[in-house]
Amino acid sequence: MNRIRHKPSGGSRAALPLFLLVILGFGCAGVPSRDKPAWIDSEDHQFPANQYLVGMGQASSKPAAAERAYGAVARIFTAKVTAQARDWESYVLIENRGRSHDRRHLSLEQLTQVSTDKVLENVRILDTWFDPGPNIHYALAGMNRQQAEAAMLERIADLDRRVDTELAASQESQDKLAKIRNMKRAVNHLVLREAYNTDLRVIRASGQGLSARHSVAELAADLEVFLANNLAIGVEVRGEQAEATKRAVIEGLIREGLPVTDQPSGSERSQDNLSAGPPLDLLVKGSVRLWKAELRDPMFQYVRWCSDFIIMEVATDHIVGAVSRSGREGHLTEQEAKNRALRIMEQELTADLAKSLAGYVYGDTEQPRDETPPAACPREEERA
Repeated sequence: MNRIRHKPSGGSRAALPLFLLVILGFGCAGVPSRDKPAWIDSEDHQFPANQYLVGMGQASSKPAAAERAYGAVARIFTAKVTAQARDWESYVLIENRGRSHDRRHLSLEQLTQVSTDKVLENVRILDTWFDPGPNIHYALAGMNRQQAEAAMLERIADLDRRVDTELAASQESQDKLAKIRNMKRAVNHLVLREAYNTDLRVIRASGQGLSARHSVAELAADLEVFLANNLAIGVEVRGEQAEATKRAVIEGLIREGLPVTDQPSGSERSQDNLSAGPPLDLLVKGSVRLWKAELRDPMFQYVRWCSDFIIMEVATDHIVGAVSRSGREGHLTEQEAKNRALRIMEQELTADLAKSLAGYVYGDTEQPRDETPPAACPREEERA
């Protein structure tokens, strides 16, 4: 008897290897797909140091290892920018009445965040490896130095153009606030430019940066001189603890680098001192109140506080900023509660006024509508 042989079709032949591959794939999930790569312990010839800037991460999962690898690269740049930024901050040392105040044009946190963000734009995962023994995933993140250098040079060139444009606009403008705002923007962009240049030194295997046409210290000094010679800001405070609050506000504004005078404002000047000092450009004007709060508490005494301030252009009476704050503080005695309330009020009021006034002078914030701001202080009959 002749047997009939069934020839397997082409599809059947292809199905068996695919099935085996699936089985093998699951069976080999716990073993490394290749030998331990060189970059785990040392430099890998696939990613030589003169062509790649790398960082390694390890974790119990592949995504976590990749995230740590990204972070390892970012930390290289963050450390450099942090060290450089501390040097930049020395150029804004202000001497006033024998006391030194450190002022930041850009905070250290902002600079390091800028560095981290732009570094990660050029970083990718170059390789991964799994070690089944300790169940650890490894990831190698890095950037191609040549590609990253080209991107960084483009950013630096753009900032150089901005600085030149802003300095030219400052020199050509006849408006003092326009001059100040363009000078301030130029300083900020030059600081960012130097942050990028610091990163460029890290990216380049040679460690060489790109010299700037302007100096951060020199531009900042020019801005300080122009502010001191051309802008006068006054402070006027009414109410309980007015003098103590006025001193605190003046010191806070000076720490922000703003040229504040303690001369009387227009409404405070007497006939004997009408000619004292230059006319004010801006006036910080407001009132403060502190009063006992009648609360049923057998252990603590409470004091409420409030403050309502406006910032106005003296020549036009135009309101360009407003700060209204209130709060309540408690302590064992009424006097201790009052002292604490005064201290908290001065801290919050000074910080908010400095931020609002600096935002207007430097053009960092939008101007509010010229209308009466909401009041934080209640009417006399509303106090409780």
